[in-house]
Amino acid sequence: MKLDPTQMADWQIAEAAEASMKPVSVLAEEFGLLPEEVIPWGRQLAKVDQAMIRERLKERPQGKYIDVTAITPTPLGEGKTTTTMGLIEGLGRIGKSVTGAIRQPSGGPTFNIKGSAAGGGLAQCIPLAPFSMGLTGDIDRITNAHNLAMVALTSRMQHERNYDDATLAKRHLTRLDIDPSRVQFKWVMDFCAQALRNITIGKGGKMDGYEMESGFAISVSSELMAILAVADSLADIRSRIGRMILAYSRSGSPITTEDLGVAGAMTAWMVEALNPTLAQTLEGQPILVHAGPFANIAIGQSSVIADKIGTRLRDYHVTESGFGADIGYEKFWNLKCRYSGLTPNAVVIVATIRALKMHGGGPAVKPGIPLDDAYTHENLPLLEKGCENLLAHIETVKKSGVRPVVCINGFYTDTPAEVSLVRRIAEEAGAFAASSQHWLKGGEGAIELAEAVVAAAEEKNDFHYLYSNEMPIRTRIESIAKEVYGADGVDYQPAALEKLELFESNPESSKLGVCMVKTHLSLSHNPDIKGRPRGWRLPVRDLLLYNGAGFVVPVAGDIKLMPGTASDPAFRRIDVDVKTGKIHGLF
Repeated sequence: MKLDPTQMADWQIAEAAEASMKPVSVLAEEFGLLPEEVIPWGRQLAKVDQAMIRERLKERPQGKYIDVTAITPTPLGEGKTTTTMGLIEGLGRIGKSVTGAIRQPSGGPTFNIKGSAAGGGLAQCIPLAPFSMGLTGDIDRITNAHNLAMVALTSRMQHERNYDDATLAKRHLTRLDIDPSRVQFKWVMDFCAQALRNITIGKGGKMDGYEMESGFAISVSSELMAILAVADSLADIRSRIGRMILAYSRSGSPITTEDLGVAGAMTAWMVEALNPTLAQTLEGQPILVHAGPFANIAIGQSSVIADKIGTRLRDYHVTESGFGADIGYEKFWNLKCRYSGLTPNAVVIVATIRALKMHGGGPAVKPGIPLDDAYTHENLPLLEKGCENLLAHIETVKKSGVRPVVCINGFYTDTPAEVSLVRRIAEEAGAFAASSQHWLKGGEGAIELAEAVVAAAEEKNDFHYLYSNEMPIRTRIESIAKEVYGADGVDYQPAALEKLELFESNPESSKLGVCMVKTHLSLSHNPDIKGRPRGWRLPVRDLLLYNGAGFVVPVAGDIKLMPGTASDPAFRRIDVDVKTGKIHGLF
């Protein structure tokens, strides 16, 4: 069957391709895995035993390490995962030994407006339905482990209220004196549920819990997801979970999961999550799926573990960072690479003509609403103005010491003159540039991109971090704001400043990494400001402490850790064929 993305939906392409996809045992053998390193998971997927694989391969030389990031996207996304899949397929077409690591999609965007993040057209990760709907259960494990911590915290608060010290001692408990106004944690679920952002729990009698204000965040924003992304071993993840701070006592002492006696049980939930899932591209290259999305509210990186496996098993390993280079690549550069010890040989910036026109002042792009004619007809002045956004991201990658590859992710409405303009601007800014038609043609359409990435990876680079972790936290925040976002400076709201001073006065927290929370829809904190904003300051309204992951998390602007579901969500178009059990409507 000919797969034609101009005539078929993504789920139809995936369904057709899955009929002839490689059995996971064959895929694993071709990948270089031993039978005992593969943990079958149904008919089409497997987990891989990361500890066994890494021990066996620890002396093997590392392959080329490629990161895929993007310009500031429209709300529709600009095809970063599609490009990741296309690049892997393209490298395969030119005879390279290649694999990749991508993030597991969250149920929030899958059933909302953005889709499942499996790629699209002829550049997809399959099997699509399992990939999109829970995969091998890692996000469920994170949800359960996180909520178990909340169970431990809230039940302890109830018992301390109801019992005196002697009674607590009989129950093998000591009084922690938790301050209900300083609880740092919320509950999590993996949907976009704005109605649960702020709730009151514990209503009823004294046996119904401790009444207080609480709320929900989305599961993939949990500190446990950040820990999964950066952890290096089971011992490491156990240690990090034990350091997580859930609340503070009335005297100001931190209350950790270890204090509550729940860290071990949380780790038990996470044991299987430490092993990446093995899937494949439409063209049969191996893909490791591990950790989660949302670089605007989380670290948003595929895992260190997956990258360490991929770089040992293949000559080229392609990994993915969330959203634009201002947040996804910045966190890859200054956080993930520090944790992993890996440094990129090449960095791809995905750009679309559509998004660049929006940044040039084009009409608003909104899901569910047809694109304005400005996006489907040639408009070189609008496009050239919008390339200011692309230039900002090129400069960001170059500040890390790497010459980027700009991938012009092709749409059928792009004209040769528009593609030529973006190519010229990118090359004049010192980047490689390649046009790619992977959505339409798969690996064949990505050969030019693959060749550009190979050329970039052969160049010697001078990769270095933006800042030293010895710098004060505020200096590092200001460096990111000025050097990456283009702000004139940083303004702290009183609550954020109070926390900042507390963290900087503590020798332990003062050296933690800085993981920014900021909108992905603008270089600034304001999602409505497009292009390359100038003459503005970054407002930081809060700072969170992810002590287990090793982050201080500044929250810039009005951004929520629990997204909302839109008025026309994707779940309306998802259904099941009751005769075959096959799911359709995913994208």
